[in-house]
Amino acid sequence: LELGAGTALPGVVAAKCGANVTLSDSSQLAKCLSNTKHSCVANNVNVSVIGLTWGLFTPPLLNLPPLDYIVASDCFYDPSVFEEILVTVSYLLDSNPGAVFLCTYQERACDWSLEALLHKWSMTCSTIPLHTFDADTDNIAHSHLPGSHKIHLFQIKKS
Repeated sequence: LELGAGTALPGVVAAKCGANVTLSDSSQLAKCLSNTKHSCVANNVNVSVIGLTWGLFTPPLLNLPPLDYIVASDCFYDPSVFEEILVTVSYLLDSNPGAVFLCTYQERACDWSLEALLHKWSMTCSTIPLHTFDADTDNIAHSHLPGSHKIHLFQIKKS
């Protein structure tokens, strides 16, 4: 399951590699789901696309098939949604023992942290070193925007 899929690059790659993938984005923003579906057509992948809104327990969330992996790419961009994302992830990990949540995180501000919320929802986080797959070069995104472009890959599990 990819959360906040947008153009769905991680989910599309997983589907191209043979995984059974469900992509999700906001059920409250129709253009999000439309963009995700368009990306699937453009990349010729046959996957499920569902509307999920972080923090809401709706039928699409409650009726998901068993999951091994939950992935998200750059969903932690606004601290006001950190808890909603982790509430959803906590539910999914409770419902799928043994599953893990893999997510990327871009450092945007030194005072943004997931630590207290992970503790609150009984989850632990470990960093997957980027050098293990040659992704640890400076400015890997080739962005000239100001601010940090340091990217982290986290694996989050239930405690």
